[in-house]
Amino acid sequence: MSPPKSLLRRLLIGFMLVMLAIWLAALAHIAWQVKVDQARQTSIVNRAWTRQIMLNMQSLPSDPAALARIGRGIEALRLDMFRETGFETHAQTRVWLNGQLVYDSDPDAPPDDGWVRWVERDAARGIVVERREKPNVDWVFTPSAAKYLFSPLVYSLPFVLLPAWFIVRVGLRPLRAVAQALEARGAAELAPLPASPYRELAPVVDAVNRLMRRLSERLAREHEFLADAAHELKTPLSVVQLNAHLLEASTDAARKTEAGAGLREGVARATHAVHQLLAYERARQEPTDAPLQDQDLAALLRERIAVAAPLALQRGVDIELRAAAPVILPLHRESMAALLDNVVGNAIKYSPDGARVDVCLDAGPCITVSDQGPGIPPELRARVFERFYRVPGQDQAGSGLGLAIAERAAARNGARITLDGRPDGRGLAVRIAFGVSHPERML
Repeated sequence: MSPPKSLLRRLLIGFMLVMLAIWLAALAHIAWQVKVDQARQTSIVNRAWTRQIMLNMQSLPSDPAALARIGRGIEALRLDMFRETGFETHAQTRVWLNGQLVYDSDPDAPPDDGWVRWVERDAARGIVVERREKPNVDWVFTPSAAKYLFSPLVYSLPFVLLPAWFIVRVGLRPLRAVAQALEARGAAELAPLPASPYRELAPVVDAVNRLMRRLSERLAREHEFLADAAHELKTPLSVVQLNAHLLEASTDAARKTEAGAGLREGVARATHAVHQLLAYERARQEPTDAPLQDQDLAALLRERIAVAAPLALQRGVDIELRAAAPVILPLHRESMAALLDNVVGNAIKYSPDGARVDVCLDAGPCITVSDQGPGIPPELRARVFERFYRVPGQDQAGSGLGLAIAERAAARNGARITLDGRPDGRGLAVRIAFGVSHPERML
């Protein structure tokens, strides 16, 4: 695992880059301004240099070597002055004595081609000084120029970076305070952090507080779920314990047979409750963004009815299926199967022996499962979707989780489940309409 990156270093590097960009922009502006000024003052400067060469030569005897030495010295001085600032010009200085060329600063210079010329003459001594220059001023990057231009930046870095480092470090202190506050908390301490007065830090604190709130709500639901599950399993386990004790203590064969039957019933109820609890938890934990796949709803409905057929045969319940042509929908097969198993299983379980369960799939698409059981009063139909809620007076054993699982599975598949009475007033009609999801009920 790579070591964590430093936010302080990132800010300082960013600050340095911004400072460097500003400095380079300033240098570019200065260079452009100097170049413009040099170009504007070319005539004055070159005339002054030409005049200076002539004045120096007039103070010496008319000796070619002496005149050449003066020319070289002044040219070297001029070059040093220009290169100190990083600018140089394409120029040539020549000196004649009585018509003889005694000094040429650039013998390889091209012939006169649009260059500007300045000439000074001493007719009495026969001295002619000529200076010609290319009109454009060019940039020549030399070590002297680099020192001239960049030394202020280098010298100023410590005086800029140290205060910047201190300011950034102090500025990050509230972030470290938030980290220390989180580090000091216990595992079960999910109270929100105090609101941050800093605008930049407020989104982080708000996000952490939202996460804390979601975790707190989830833990509360988990505790409630565990408490309800313990209560739900308490009765069948008590039945198991009682019948096991009777089976062990009784000497009468009939009593033993009765206790054995009670023991099996208690185990079956506990097993069913555990399965329902696991199914509910699986439906609750299932990611809502898992990909859906095209499924034939009619074929899936026939498959789940076939799975429920043994229970229907045991109860003598007749299942009648009316399904349209294949209905292809994007579905999550596992959760859809759990939905159909719960709805069809409840219809069989709550119908009297020898009754009929009607299952209809229309082109809506909508699935309607109608039974001939006791039904559910209209004022209680919303409550039966709550986990562990059971309608008072029900004779059938159950965990109170079936419809809660069914509702979550319906929402997972973009459907909505509703309860209604049958047209003949007998039993319950469960409708699963697709294309109308109910996501707020999935919390």
